[in-house]
Amino acid sequence: MKTRALMLFAACSILGITLQAQDSGSVTAADPGKTIYQQTCAGCHEVDGSGDPDLTPPLIEGVFVNGDKEKLIAMILNGMEEVEIKGQYYAGSMPGFDYLSDEKIADVLTFVRSNFKNKAEPISKEEVAEVRAARK
Repeated sequence: MKTRALMLFAACSILGITLQAQDSGSVTAADPGKTIYQQTCAGCHEVDGSGDPDLTPPLIEGVFVNGDKEKLIAMILNGMEEVEIKGQYYAGSMPGFDYLSDEKIADVLTFVRSNFKNKAEPISKEEVAEVRAARK
């Protein structure tokens, strides 16, 4: 009886952990920008957009994120080296993500611009295509 109770407790604990993990981090096809962010950006900028002090800037209420669309798109396509934001110096470098499609870049930037306390307009794949064409 004691063994069954332990097995039941263990099964419920595992199930609870699994359900909790699925609930807190699940991504649906309806939110492709979030999926791309988690796969491509969160490793440096963290899942919550807080960044890594002295290395990668936060995206929360981001100066670049909420700023000029063309500059932001170019930054994603070309990458960037060391940057100072709001008086804080970040020594990390970000590679260019020009291998991503225009649609994926638009999706991830729209996600970032509407999350992490940001309230900026969406970015379209056409806008990404224009910036990409201008850099050639």
